Amino acid sequence: MSAPAAADALLGPAQDTPQPAFGRRHLHAVAGCYFVASFAALGLPPYLTEILPELGDRTAHWAGVLYVVPTVFSALGAPLWGRLADRFGRKRLLLRAQLGLALSFLLAGWADSLAAFTAALALQGVLGGTFAASNGYLGAALEGPALSKALTLMQGSARAALVFAPIVVGSLAPWLSPHRQYALLAVLPLAAAAMLCALPEPGRPRPAPPRTPEQRVFEQASGVDHVQDGESAAPGRRPGPGAASGAPAPLAEAASGHELSASTAIAAGGPTASEAAARGGAPDVRLPTLYALEFVFVFSTVISFPYLIALIEDRIPGISPAASGVLFALPHLCYLVTAMAVHAAFRNRPRLGITLGFTCIALGLAGHGVAGSLPALIAVRLALGAGLTLGLVCLSILAADCAKGRAPGGMFGSLEFFSKAGAAAAGAAAAAGNSWSGPTAPVLTGTAAALVTVLAITAPALVTPALRTRWSR
Repeated sequence: MSAPAAADALLGPAQDTPQPAFGRRHLHAVAGCYFVASFAALGLPPYLTEILPELGDRTAHWAGVLYVVPTVFSALGAPLWGRLADRFGRKRLLLRAQLGLALSFLLAGWADSLAAFTAALALQGVLGGTFAASNGYLGAALEGPALSKALTLMQGSARAALVFAPIVVGSLAPWLSPHRQYALLAVLPLAAAAMLCALPEPGRPRPAPPRTPEQRVFEQASGVDHVQDGESAAPGRRPGPGAASGAPAPLAEAASGHELSASTAIAAGGPTASEAAARGGAPDVRLPTLYALEFVFVFSTVISFPYLIALIEDRIPGISPAASGVLFALPHLCYLVTAMAVHAAFRNRPRLGITLGFTCIALGLAGHGVAGSLPALIAVRLALGAGLTLGLVCLSILAADCAKGRAPGGMFGSLEFFSKAGAAAAGAAAAAGNSWSGPTAPVLTGTAAALVTVLAITAPALVTPALRTRWSR
């Protein structure tokens, strides 16, 4: 079922006044607004190593720290803005975020000292938060697969900005310094705010109507469980007990009495039959696990961002700024090309996708430490892009699963907190590593973090079957 169709099925008229249907055009409008607003926020920080010498930091010593200043303040404010969105309206808080970005970009572009520039970046974090606000807006209108596809599209907007913005900034650099481009690009969040004014305030998806006693008797006699509104069973297949809760395929099979072995469950990225029976229709991961995966994923990927341009210039002396921007954007271009195909392939086994994603991230970052030519850098950037795509898509699937029955603003605000905390930790680690042993240290730190996460995910799956075999003897 497509995202608009699922949204139309999930959404119904309010009790007193009809709510506008949330369709494809609304989803694309939200994603487009996030793209234009994040153009400067995501595209200019890679050029901090060129901006800071203009402000008195001749060696760009503070680049790694300033890279995450907006992130730190956004992390502090995201849970509060999320709760306020649940209380006062998601559209209103989304407009606030866009206008806050515009103001902070203007101040950053006009700053004439390192202190003023740092204050503008801090204000960007406090008043911004467009990603969490956009996800909260979508979470109020969509659920399940429709929401996970929408979150995947939102990540596509962010990746598109990371693809095109560094290239555009690098191309404009001979005529307008990246520092002054902050002021020029402030017009983009203003345009996004104007576009958002035309969107409706989303309503919560209505729950399925209660079943009558006659319906319950018929369903029990026929062996067919009730399917919630907006969901449908596959043609020629009766929905099992797991289908009503929107459980992934492994959960549904386990709940319907088909035993799922441990090895099959691990290969499918889902729980075993005993785990599924114990959890019923629970999400594929618990919310604290989702927060932990989000933190480590962001840490292991973002840590390579602040000093990547310096690393590229060190490995390939004389490379043009535009070519450096293309190399920076390559993993995000990989996401744009393959995200929806990855979503279809791992929709029912996101834990397997997460494991493969961290493995590719570890391989790609380790390759950055030894790549010394343009073809080698292209290859390791593509490997990192594969990990980035797998991780982002499967985290979106898990987040949509965890969002069921929760206030979307608060949940996505908390998720944004852990995302920004991971980015802040990555920036601090990148700055420390670069000061210690140059731009290679951050990518090696990210490699170690990704490898530890792979071991943490796979070790229980490998140890549990061995223990069961031992006890069975």
